[in-house]
Amino acid sequence: MANIVLVHGLWSDGSSWAKVITELRAMGHTPVAAQLSLETFDDDVASVRRTLATVEGPVLLVGWSYGGAVIGEAARGVDAVTALAYVAAFAPAEGESVSGLSRKHPGSLIPAHVVVTGDYTYIDREHFGEVLAADAPPEDVAVAAATQRMVRIGLDRVKVGSPAWLDLLSHYWVSAEDLCVPPVLQREMAERMGAAITEVASSHAPLLSRPREVAEFLDAACASVSH
Repeated sequence: MANIVLVHGLWSDGSSWAKVITELRAMGHTPVAAQLSLETFDDDVASVRRTLATVEGPVLLVGWSYGGAVIGEAARGVDAVTALAYVAAFAPAEGESVSGLSRKHPGSLIPAHVVVTGDYTYIDREHFGEVLAADAPPEDVAVAAATQRMVRIGLDRVKVGSPAWLDLLSHYWVSAEDLCVPPVLQREMAERMGAAITEVASSHAPLLSRPREVAEFLDAACASVSH
């Protein structure tokens, strides 16, 4: 069984993977979730690298949403990481940013429901489920909305360097009913990566709505992790 490091997205923290972690552990895996500060992109990359340093290889490094951009940077030069998995995640190429990619196609509800407070943003709690997790249990949505992390403005504007997916086997979960990251963008990114693609009729947060299926996706991806 592979070691798995999980990286969350914006307006969330490592506990967003809780249900998936439970499923993966039942399958015999040893998952660990990184905790991002959501203050600067460099800080988040450093946080993932610190987490990777605590885990023996081979490692499947997994990113959800914004976390996809982070893993593309964090995995570079880390020999323990032998495969990547993206869950409805951004996968910018060199010179691209998350915010730039997010403007390529219409369909995201984030601009309509993001709230700015000083130098930070959060998602309007009343609309959190509608935006991120329309297919998740209401109580899970309420908890995720109540515990969401604020995000420093500008975090997603950083242009990335040469991403690790150029050199590593990659797997991509396309959320076909995503109202945050348009599915057409997800497919474009997955295809240019040459990733093995799994498409599921889920919202942006299958971590909450389909944890068993996400765990099965990651379990299958572990087969590509070399020893």
